[in-house]
Amino acid sequence: MPKGPRGEKRPADVIGNAVMVARIATGEIEDKIEKKSGRVRSGKAGAKARAEKLTSQERSDIARKAANARWE
Repeated sequence: MPKGPRGEKRPADVIGNAVMVARIATGEIEDKIEKKSGRVRSGKAGAKARAEKLTSQERSDIARKAANARWE
């Protein structure tokens, strides 16, 4: 069974998926949204702290390097 964007199990066929969506909408079954792991939350916090410490020149250099890597 394929997994959704948050790792939840979803039906592979279109009709099965439509039935599942209808059941979630009517409240017949609950769509479980799991809390993000500690690694994800700490990674986002670290990225935010790093971004606050960078100067505009450093941010520009990082963006330029990333753009060059994408276009190669």
